[in-house]
Amino acid sequence: MKILLLIAGLFWIISLSAQPLEAYQQSYDFIHKMLRDEMPLSFKDAVWATENAYENDRLDIKACDQEIEFLTQLCGIISNTELIAYTGKDKDVVTKHAALFKTLMDTVSLPIDSTHILFHLPYTYDFDDPTGQKDWTKMFVSKLLKTGKGNCHSLPYLYKILSDELGIPCYLAFAPNHIYIKLYAENTGWYNTELTSASFPIDAWIIASGYVAIDAIRNGLYMDTLSNKQAVANCLLDLAQGYQHKYGKENPEFVIQCCNTVLEYHPTNVNALLTKAEAQKQYIHSLMKTKNLKKPEELFSDPMIKEMFSDMESTYIQLHKWGYRRMPEEMYRQWMGLLKNEPNAYTNQKLKIPK
Repeated sequence: MKILLLIAGLFWIISLSAQPLEAYQQSYDFIHKMLRDEMPLSFKDAVWATENAYENDRLDIKACDQEIEFLTQLCGIISNTELIAYTGKDKDVVTKHAALFKTLMDTVSLPIDSTHILFHLPYTYDFDDPTGQKDWTKMFVSKLLKTGKGNCHSLPYLYKILSDELGIPCYLAFAPNHIYIKLYAENTGWYNTELTSASFPIDAWIIASGYVAIDAIRNGLYMDTLSNKQAVANCLLDLAQGYQHKYGKENPEFVIQCCNTVLEYHPTNVNALLTKAEAQKQYIHSLMKTKNLKKPEELFSDPMIKEMFSDMESTYIQLHKWGYRRMPEEMYRQWMGLLKNEPNAYTNQKLKIPK
């Protein structure tokens, strides 16, 4: 009887440990089908898939979609007003982007009838745990929709989702530890949209961080636009990092699988390269600690570990050649403060925030 109970308990433990990976694997498979063109590409659905996996399949996707639909309709209403003075052939697209920016960054008032007015408040930057170190859901669009507060991950993601719903082009772009929006207008050319400060910074602001080398720009690590497929692929990186935050870094297999797929569609995705290498390093260090070893070479009797170590080293070397330099958190905060402290130096003077 005790043996049977022991076996039953063992199966229960195995089942519990398998469930998290199963949920994450299902989200991975769902996004991977989009990337392989086996189902329509949808950045919004990819985002919900990553967040739902972390929420143990309890994310209220219907409520999220309803909020997205409301915001889309609000953007449509605002874009039908005389919002901006713009005369380019792409006026419809530019006006919708202006309406979207106003919807997210400004208080919007719309009369419902003769006595009632609808007020929609702007989304703001969440200064409490903005990188999700304590609470990974701080990175989620669903959290942003619920609380009205977000960061440099959830805010540009929401902007991208709404742009897709409005049928207008929108591109995510990377800076050190940061995601922002790049847009194009016929009259002004390419311009940047920074949602954490509700501004339109020039490229000099990104370079002013001190951690964006010319080689890093030339090799596509930073300031390049992500295609729609690359943006969806990047959701697999979110999936991998969410898995690490929830279940630890002891088992790197799923994380490496996600990162490898991201890199298949976006070979210079700096965050995927770093996450993969760090996962490999963490795993090798944990093995060394368990076996009480001092050098990683002592593990090389296992060909898989030897190959993993070689791959990790190659990634770090390649990143250095491409111009990557790690940006300390304190320097990131100082860099973000430039837009507030020196707006005239780093804000695109050709663009005005619609009021």
